Amino acid sequence: MKPVLGVALAAVLLASAASAQVPLTPSASLPAGVVDPNETLVEELVVTARLPGPAWWRVSDGDSIVYVLGAPTVAPKRQQWDQLQFNRRLDGANAVILPFTGLKVKLAGAPGAAISYLRLKSGKPFEDSLAPAERERFAAVRARLGQPADHYKTRHPLAAALILTDDYREKEGLTTADPTKLIKLLAQRGGVKIVQRSYDLGPLLGAVTRTSDAAGEACLDEVMGEIEAGPGRTLAASRAWADGDVAGALGAERSYERCIAVTPGAQAFDARVKGDLARDIEAALKTPGHAIAVAPLRTLLAQGGVLDQLRAKGYEVKTPGDAEG
Repeated sequence: MKPVLGVALAAVLLASAASAQVPLTPSASLPAGVVDPNETLVEELVVTARLPGPAWWRVSDGDSIVYVLGAPTVAPKRQQWDQLQFNRRLDGANAVILPFTGLKVKLAGAPGAAISYLRLKSGKPFEDSLAPAERERFAAVRARLGQPADHYKTRHPLAAALILTDDYREKEGLTTADPTKLIKLLAQRGGVKIVQRSYDLGPLLGAVTRTSDAAGEACLDEVMGEIEAGPGRTLAASRAWADGDVAGALGAERSYERCIAVTPGAQAFDARVKGDLARDIEAALKTPGHAIAVAPLRTLLAQGGVLDQLRAKGYEVKTPGDAEG
């Protein structure tokens, strides 16, 4: 059951709490009353880059600048991209601010997490609980991923969907770690200070078990649909990201993110993560010179997201359409 624990916890944190303003993608089918919080973005921030490579935004305050790279949520492993602008900005940078990747679980300090984990487990394969047609579809999808029925011993459809997502990304060579992992390595080699937070996820595990079966079933349907369609949209979005085409980069499948929108507590935690990232950028602006920050594109561009918060505080934000990026 290790995949359930790891994937479910990480998934809870990847939900976005930002409300939306300008629709860029069609709404998916979600249970009544559930809103996809990242369905829409702040339109004036979605701008194609003028400089080669991925898009950068610039936040400034007097003689201090933070160059912000918008990163894809999921991309092919070892995604190729033009690093010219990054290398130029890394030279002389005071710091590199990265999205959190330090996911830790303190079960001793959060006994409810251990109980929730046990509630996700099942002695039988998940598909055994499904009606014949649903069981046949689920079996075909997991067989496509090369996984046996016993790999999905969970009671909850949301947990099954999250494990499927993890297996699908592994099979297709997709990752949520790039390009952040490479950027961290390059910053370390250059002796540049790294700012990166970690959070205890133990208290959030119960959110999966508190998700209604109806919401979990809607999520599972979306995830299976994405797997059946294949990685074409994700790969196209990754190529667009590398070319600085922001709107194109936002066109990847979002079934995983929509799943997490139904998870209790996820939005509040994500609001905390966004606020922390905005505060880290604000702290960097107190030091003369420049720094680099990396943030997932939708985290960056949503109303109430990182850039929106910084604009509201009076910092100047320039888009990738400006000559200096």
